[in-house]
Amino acid sequence: MTNVATLRPKYGRVLLKLGGEMFGGGQVGLDPDVVSKVAREIAEVVRSGVQVAVVIGGGNFFRGAQLQQRGMERTRSDYMGMLGTVMNSLALQDFLEKEGIATRVQTAITMGQVAEPYIPLRARRHLEKGRVVIFGAGMGLPYFSTDTTAAQRALEIGAEVVLMAKAVDGVFTDDPRTNPQAELLPAISHREVIDRGLQVADSTAFSLCMDNGMPILVFNLLTDGNIARAVAGEKIGTLVTT
Repeated sequence: MTNVATLRPKYGRVLLKLGGEMFGGGQVGLDPDVVSKVAREIAEVVRSGVQVAVVIGGGNFFRGAQLQQRGMERTRSDYMGMLGTVMNSLALQDFLEKEGIATRVQTAITMGQVAEPYIPLRARRHLEKGRVVIFGAGMGLPYFSTDTTAAQRALEIGAEVVLMAKAVDGVFTDDPRTNPQAELLPAISHREVIDRGLQVADSTAFSLCMDNGMPILVFNLLTDGNIARAVAGEKIGTLVTT
């Protein structure tokens, strides 16, 4: 196993996408132990000089599409999901600041008491000053996933890569949770992910990254030190390129 403390960063500015379900530790709500672990790993990367922006899902609180299936109006349920992402963002901010890392939360829905509005130029300035920027409330629009938000924010702030942290090791030929014969793909193109319908993330996110030449690294967040390994460009997970 690589000693993560000795890794040298490959990227200078990254966008880290975190699934909300993992923040709940598999339950509804927030697992402080999980958030604390993620904050420590991000802090380690920031101390190495890497500029880190974060987008977090809200699946540990609400999922708009699932609420719609239970009869709720889709746009309203999506807005509820956006509020869940803000709760996750504030939790991560708290644990990062306990690690001594200056952190700003910017939201696509105005919440002046708890966060800044999303202003891309201001986000860039924060990153240049060594602060972590967490983007909450998704795109601020219904029907757009936080995967798509991650792709859009990465492009707008000039990130070099989207680091998509999942609860699986990368992109597989099939769902490894239901098919034990599914094989991990170490590399694949955006187009192939879309054409094969591989359900690792929202297809709109892959399409946006494909059109703009933004690489995506899909990796397992549950393996200790993997955020540092991803930033160092180690061969983990699946690298998705144009």
